[in-house]
Amino acid sequence: MRRVVLVLATFTLVTGLGAVGCSQHPAPVAKPSSSSAPPPATTTTSAAPALPPDPQPVAAAPCPYLATDFAAQANGQRVSVVKLSADRPHPACFFYDRAGKLQLTVRIYVGEPAVATALVDHVAPVDTSNPATDPPGWQGGYQQMDGGAVYAVAKQGTAVVVTTDQMQTVKARTVTKQTISALGL
Repeated sequence: MRRVVLVLATFTLVTGLGAVGCSQHPAPVAKPSSSSAPPPATTTTSAAPALPPDPQPVAAAPCPYLATDFAAQANGQRVSVVKLSADRPHPACFFYDRAGKLQLTVRIYVGEPAVATALVDHVAPVDTSNPATDPPGWQGGYQQMDGGAVYAVAKQGTAVVVTTDQMQTVKARTVTKQTISALGL
């Protein structure tokens, strides 16, 4: 009989302690929803604008907004041939050295401001490039990259992107400023 009482006492004690332990951490109780409560806030992010495809050289012709002599002097290399993309009204200009290697490109985009800004950020990301604010009123970035440098700026819906096979970003900046001046932008 003592065994039964001892077993019952132990069971009661263990059960009681378990109940006390559980009572210290009550289960959360769901509150009834009110029809007047506002729905949870949601945030929407707009997708990045689609960038136009990279221009491709299609025909040999002089650059309509950058003289070959200026490009050669600014980049420090003679130019053997200039090719243009099919983009209109502002084709991209591709300047090649005597060995046929691409040495300088000038790309102009005119359209949506968000696309112009995204294009500049694509080639000179805000997180990794130095801020570019020349010429005044234009904003973007410049940096060295594999095999050269880039200087890219945008203003409203226009972007100008210059890449060079030279490591000095000042060469790309000089070409950018001349391009913007020649186009009257």
